[in-house]
Amino acid sequence: MSKKPINSAKPLAIPKIILWISAFLSHISTRAVTVFAAKLFTTPIKHKVPKRELGMDNSAKQQLILIPNINKSIMVYEYGNSSKKMLLVHGWSGRGTQLFKIADALLQEGYATISFDAPAHGKSPGKSSIMLEFIASIFELEKQFGPFEIAIGHSLGGMAVLNAAKSGLQVQKIAVIGSGDSVQDILDNFIRRLKLKPIISLKLRDYFEKKYNEAMDNFSAYKAARTLDVPILVIHDKNDLEVPVQAGINIHQHCKNGELMLTEGLGHRKILGDSQVIKKIIEFIKINN
Repeated sequence: MSKKPINSAKPLAIPKIILWISAFLSHISTRAVTVFAAKLFTTPIKHKVPKRELGMDNSAKQQLILIPNINKSIMVYEYGNSSKKMLLVHGWSGRGTQLFKIADALLQEGYATISFDAPAHGKSPGKSSIMLEFIASIFELEKQFGPFEIAIGHSLGGMAVLNAAKSGLQVQKIAVIGSGDSVQDILDNFIRRLKLKPIISLKLRDYFEKKYNEAMDNFSAYKAARTLDVPILVIHDKNDLEVPVQAGINIHQHCKNGELMLTEGLGHRKILGDSQVIKKIIEFIKINN
């Protein structure tokens, strides 16, 4: 167990102007507020690369590649030269260098990593994205840079990895950190943070299902996990204020061959750099290898 720090990171507060617009639109039209919520839900926040990630950012080979299936481009980071490759997938509003401490540890163990900025994230162009585009990116990376021995995903990246594996991504093992689980729970939480009525969450689900011609619940992480035979390591923090720990517990409960590590006091992002978490990931990779 990791020791609990004095403060755990809190989710970013939604600006008051956004809450005001949401409330205003909800009084005018259910359709209008649903469309507005959909735009917010699919618009990530681009953050400047922090100094702690500059080592990987400066050392990795970077190239912009096209993902034909979605006609969008992503920035790819090749870190290391080994033929043994790992895939790293960041979460919503994240970056391809965000898992740099894990990448550094893997480099020391003789692995190379491939990571990327998802569409509209980091150095990738665009203004909007959704998990389906994360999945499409993963398959194109497998085609161009694979095969990958292991796939590691954080938050939405964990959900994307599990769904990609369900749909044919070939990996020997999977590790997910702070992964979301039920898509409906994610929509419900998003609408709750906007201080809108629960019915808008259902309208938002219907909006996406009509747009993408796919039931959103099909992408719930636990549903993907229960179809997979490969070993899956689920890591989640009990004090994660963005993705409740129950999400990780439920994913693990549906794994055929799963292992669960619960930390305490690391929240949703500090967990990525925790020494005990990284040690566990390395041990998990080495088992039977």
